[in-house]
Amino acid sequence: MSEDKKMVTLPSGYLPPDELLAEYIEVAMRDFVYEILEDDGSYFGTVPGFQGAWANADTVEECRRELAEVLEGWIILGIEREHEIPVLPTIDLMPKEKPHTPAFGLIKSA
Repeated sequence: MSEDKKMVTLPSGYLPPDELLAEYIEVAMRDFVYEILEDDGSYFGTVPGFQGAWANADTVEECRRELAEVLEGWIILGIEREHEIPVLPTIDLMPKEKPHTPAFGLIKSA
């Protein structure tokens, strides 16, 4: 890894700031792959490693835009539900520790 590219990781329990999320999606979209569907000529796109995230549109540009929006929701939901989020060469959105949330009813009164 070059000196100008440092690995970014998030503290436990936090969603990424908008700028970091946008950068993550931009890096992930470099692996965008698509195929033209024979039945209607539309574009079907995915990014390897992001299971279940896909888009379908009339043009490749629309497909890329749609997939970027899908990835944003996929990533945010995955972090909130503590699913595994792919680590990219310069960005790791996975918290390193699980957040600690005390159970309700276990707070002692003085």
